[in-house]
Amino acid sequence: MNTIYPNLLIRKQQNKKSFAILIDPDSTDEAALTEIVSLCNEAKVDFILVGGSLITNGYFEKCIETIKMNSSIPCIIFPGNSFQISKKSDAILLLSLISGRNPELLIGNHVLAASPLKRSALEIIPTGYMLIDGGRTTSVSYMSNTVPIPADKYAIAASTALAGEMLGLKIIYMDAGSGALYPVPSKLITEVSKQITVPVFVGGGIKNTTQALEACHAGADVIVVGNAIEKDTSLIKQLAQAIHSIG
Repeated sequence: MNTIYPNLLIRKQQNKKSFAILIDPDSTDEAALTEIVSLCNEAKVDFILVGGSLITNGYFEKCIETIKMNSSIPCIIFPGNSFQISKKSDAILLLSLISGRNPELLIGNHVLAASPLKRSALEIIPTGYMLIDGGRTTSVSYMSNTVPIPADKYAIAASTALAGEMLGLKIIYMDAGSGALYPVPSKLITEVSKQITVPVFVGGGIKNTTQALEACHAGADVIVVGNAIEKDTSLIKQLAQAIHSIG
């Protein structure tokens, strides 16, 4: 049943903020992942996203299986390419990289994935993916062969997000990229959120509760953190408590 997106809309209407962690299968192993999932259960994390720019270790499917065996938290694929599909997950963010002009990431990869997705039981959530400059070249900008939106070009970001919503995309996901020096600026988040009605995800460069709360107050509905948690798992509880205290 498609329940993740309807519940997300309800939370947005109630002004409740959500917290998602991002797991890159290339950056974890069975023991580390089991510990992270346990901490997510304790902290009542809202979503666990799984995906990466490469995934070279063959751990993608097993990673999702481990999450599902140890948690009831919705597991959502955050795909780096058309091969990152698993029936064991709950949903997939069907990403269109609307900040770039790479046709493969606007429709090409989607054509390749369409039939496998139709055969799966995954909840498919069309998502407008926007790369925002986070102060350094990140894996996703390099691998996608696209240029991020400058962090101070608020009108461009807002118009891009608005176009995505008008095209029928159900989520706008703004990402400074894995390992970004700076998170997506609060003013940019505010300008985007004022223009659209769909849920706003924000990730990349968020390293502490202050940055997470600033993004929430600026208009983000879901905060996504990956790299910082890999370095310090105690952040899971801290971030969850701070984000869930809003609304």
